[in-house]
Amino acid sequence: MGIELYLDLLSPPCRSVYIFAKKNNITFTFKQMEVLKGQQHSDGFGKVNVLRKVPALKDGGFTLAESPAILAYLSQKYKTPDHWYPLDMKKRARVDEYLSWQHSSIRPSVFKIFWLKVGDLSIQRWISHVL
Repeated sequence: MGIELYLDLLSPPCRSVYIFAKKNNITFTFKQMEVLKGQQHSDGFGKVNVLRKVPALKDGGFTLAESPAILAYLSQKYKTPDHWYPLDMKKRARVDEYLSWQHSSIRPSVFKIFWLKVGDLSIQRWISHVL
């Protein structure tokens, strides 16, 4: 059984996983998730990711969440070119540093600003529930 990627392509972290997999010719089954419709709250998806967040990866009986972890897993499992996730420990640490910073600092702030500017009440309710 191959890899399944649970993604909502409106989500930048999901797009990063999708683009990385496509760019590296990684075969996967795309499982479309529509977060704004609440599909991540289904019982079925809860078995893939108990946090009910996308992106998520399922590889046989192994599941993984969070885009930095998924990107690292894919690059190691599929031995992608070194420029993606270097073998050199110090270079890899710099990649990890950037992924952590972007994922925990910049992305959430930009996300809030973007969706609040949209002004849709249903989106604002969703944001207040999630954040």
